[in-house]
Amino acid sequence: MNDWLLAPILIPLIGGVIQVFMGYAPISLRRTLALITTSLLLVSALVLLSLAMDDQYRVYAFGNWQPPFGIVLVLDRLAALMVLLTAVLALFCHLFSVGGWDEGNRQFHALFLFQLMGLNIAFLTGDLFNLFVAFEVLLIASYGLLMHGEGTSRTTPGLHYVVLNLTGSALFLISVGLIYSATGTLNMADLARTVPDLTGADLRLVEAGGLMLLVVFGLKAAILPLNFWLPRAYARATAPVAALFAVMTKVGVYAILRVYLLIFGQGAGGLASLGMDWLFPVALATLAIGVIGALGAQNLKTLVAWQVVISVGTLLAPIALGSRAGISAALFYLLSTTWTVAGLFLLAELVANQRGSAGDRIVTAPAMAHRTLLSVLFMLGAVSAAGLPPLSGFFSKVLILQSVTSGPDLAWLWAVVITGSFFTVIAYSRAGSIVFWRTVDGHIESPPGLSNTTRVATGALIATSLVIVALAGPIHQYTDATADQLLDQNGYVNILTVETVGEDH
Repeated sequence: MNDWLLAPILIPLIGGVIQVFMGYAPISLRRTLALITTSLLLVSALVLLSLAMDDQYRVYAFGNWQPPFGIVLVLDRLAALMVLLTAVLALFCHLFSVGGWDEGNRQFHALFLFQLMGLNIAFLTGDLFNLFVAFEVLLIASYGLLMHGEGTSRTTPGLHYVVLNLTGSALFLISVGLIYSATGTLNMADLARTVPDLTGADLRLVEAGGLMLLVVFGLKAAILPLNFWLPRAYARATAPVAALFAVMTKVGVYAILRVYLLIFGQGAGGLASLGMDWLFPVALATLAIGVIGALGAQNLKTLVAWQVVISVGTLLAPIALGSRAGISAALFYLLSTTWTVAGLFLLAELVANQRGSAGDRIVTAPAMAHRTLLSVLFMLGAVSAAGLPPLSGFFSKVLILQSVTSGPDLAWLWAVVITGSFFTVIAYSRAGSIVFWRTVDGHIESPPGLSNTTRVATGALIATSLVIVALAGPIHQYTDATADQLLDQNGYVNILTVETVGEDH
């Protein structure tokens, strides 16, 4: 069964290669094959989730070179959750794109699938250097996707995005070099076993490398002050690309969870909890700046882009505290916020297409077509994003607030999260009332209709908030078990005892 670990990588790789050679094929055929590919990816993600639920680690060693020397893929509960999160998101973003947003670039579907491949490598790899490779794969594809579409408005934010990520890649390479020079390994399980015994100069080298890694992952996650590139870049991207990018910041969050709980966790000796003292206040500041940005947003896409920043701060605050309850609550919130924000990006594009020259700007305009449907979807998405009952965003934030029971951390977390949620409600209420209800006299000539694929994709992503509420019990049990697995370093370190590729551990 360990061969299934290859499926989330091979499926988009093969699909992407086929798309490259089909650049001049009829677009209907390219769309059909793309949707088949992402559907198969979702099936493989569900298989991996079912395998991970027995709490066993599964390892696939390429070429039968066993860890720590060979390249390995590792499946645990966290990896399975992230692959499933991405697969669901990818399917609906791809479905939305076939409504016309994939036109103008013959390689749109190839780039889309290659980015999925990079994401899944990042979630499944058991090696720091291969995590770097995964980042490069997904980033190269994201550069092309970010520039997809007509117009030059994407050029400047796209350039900022490329330059910052190239800088982050250089720092990543330097940091893994420092760690390798002191430990002689980049296998995560081997590092978790080696780091606690470091002393002297080797300890200082790994400390420097670890802190540089935290900066790199912070850039990927878009934490303050490394997040000002994000709102403009995401707001200028086409709708399905911006929606898919909702998971990009979560790669940084995932990397922090994986590396700093496993390698620099409580058992890391002199490097235990490296950087976590700084992460908590930075996370709260990120949340606060995201709320301020949302209040000042002049269009819907920028509002949703700032919501991505808000979600990053809300995610990292409980993770930084390192408790089982906090990690579990963060993972629960991760599902809710990623799918909801993606749905809001798609919805903002639909609204813009129905408002003529007003687009998605938060200004009064003549009444749009399909206003009832779009306003209801916006209300559901806004309620979940802001954390109001009875949708999943509310339950997620309740779990986060309950994860801290005493001390100054309790006061800061409750104050910032509750205040931030209050002002987020104001930001969405302002935008919704102006865009949907404060209309002026006039007529929008020939607004485009809403295709079935765009309706289904947008509605399904926003409706996931209801699905998460309906399945809150099983999902919370899964995130609790995932937190337990993450905090148990010995379980992951034991993958070093692998003797054959086919064994389950």
